[in-house]
Amino acid sequence: MAYFYSEPSHTFSEYLLVPGYSSEECIPDNVSLRTPVVKFRKGEEKCPLTMNIPMVSAIMQSVSGERMAIALATEGGISFIYGSQSVESEAAMVARVKKYKAGFVTSDSNLRPDQTLADVLALKEATGHNTMAVTDDGTSGGVLLGIVTGRDYRVTRMGPDTKVSEFMTPFEALVTAHEGITLPECNDLIWEHKLNSLPIIDDEQHLKYFVFRKDYSSNKENPNELLDAEKRYIVGAGINTRDYAERVPALVEAGADVLCIDSSEGFSAWQKLTLAWIREKYGDSVKVGAGNVVDREGFRFLAECGADFVKVGIGGGSICITRETKGIGRGQATALIEVCQARDEYYKETGVYVPVCSDGGIVHDYHITLALAMGADFVMLGRYFSRFDESPTDRLMINGNYVKEYWGEGSNRARNWQRYDLGGGKKLSFEEGVDSYVPYAGSLKDNVSMTLSKVRHTMCNCGALSIPELQQKARLTLVSATSIVEGGAHDVILRDNSKATK
Repeated sequence: MAYFYSEPSHTFSEYLLVPGYSSEECIPDNVSLRTPVVKFRKGEEKCPLTMNIPMVSAIMQSVSGERMAIALATEGGISFIYGSQSVESEAAMVARVKKYKAGFVTSDSNLRPDQTLADVLALKEATGHNTMAVTDDGTSGGVLLGIVTGRDYRVTRMGPDTKVSEFMTPFEALVTAHEGITLPECNDLIWEHKLNSLPIIDDEQHLKYFVFRKDYSSNKENPNELLDAEKRYIVGAGINTRDYAERVPALVEAGADVLCIDSSEGFSAWQKLTLAWIREKYGDSVKVGAGNVVDREGFRFLAECGADFVKVGIGGGSICITRETKGIGRGQATALIEVCQARDEYYKETGVYVPVCSDGGIVHDYHITLALAMGADFVMLGRYFSRFDESPTDRLMINGNYVKEYWGEGSNRARNWQRYDLGGGKKLSFEEGVDSYVPYAGSLKDNVSMTLSKVRHTMCNCGALSIPELQQKARLTLVSATSIVEGGAHDVILRDNSKATK
């Protein structure tokens, strides 16, 4: 007869934090969100890799591309470039992040001179960008022939079939700079010539980067940016349990700082084989996380196999239907609590601290604070990051509202069969994820700043100024269905501020 757990598993929404004493020092500006990413031994001076904020982006096609990696590292977190693409393509993405220089932006809004005003408007709708490079082949690395900005055209006075070549600002009229120029020198040119953007070209006039006036102040406002010893952005990458012998060397060569096995269920021989191969070839020099698991046994298995961190969560993602299709999983809060207890037990026994990543089940910002209080060292987010400008998907207008596309790795669109591999045929036997839209939310920076402000304020309510202190002091209470209703707005008629008049 099957084993039955005596208690039901719970989700984050079934818990609340009980406030503790807040001293005079407990103000949000004093809160540190630094957290370890990979394992370390007791007595070591510091963890080999830490983050300045406890947030990483999910290993998903619709979430983690190079723009996301740069934006999140700028804020102090890590993006894991998605692995459901060719080895060459993923390695190239990683390499571009490592080669990226802050303030030097690769153009992702590009046109050919034979395209039309209609194409300009469509590109602006898709990317939200006003500055578009015009190159000979319409790529970001083509020969720069001109640029188009909102000042170059008027929709009311020009036909949609007007050629870009007729209204663009031609190369001869542009102020440009050559590759090798420093960012301060670029900013001097921008201010001297009153420019909004400065194209950077090579000796053959190929476009390399843009430097924007608006980025000048932002370069001064990123005290948390996460950099390696050579002042390059930290970036992660996803791998699978099939082609690791080809993928891992390519990603290491490209400069990936940390890898993670992307799998829906990590308590398996396939992850053991993958970790054993990496340890045999690279020792501990290559950092790699594993998962996902939902209980003590799963954590111990992966920790003993050599994982640098362990991911927790099966079926809790907003686009995941694994629980519906296969009937496996566990409430995220219950799974996280048990795994973190196992992590602490393992640390006491071995002196090795293996960080835990909570993956899935985050619906509201306060769920992040709950996950940290329950023991997570950091959280992995998919839907959250998919809403931002920096995700790789298109921004669309649906029923009068802007949305971003968001699909699961187990959907027919992604067809990431390796993530659900059980050693059978190389195919996705059935869907374990859906194809969807999420409300567009703007820039990553603005949203992450707001989310972390809430986290810091809540930590102060608990009397904690660091994540370890929160885990020591936090007091959690289960809530009833009625108290969940009580916690929101109730028994009032909400005012529609969009229609209200003075």
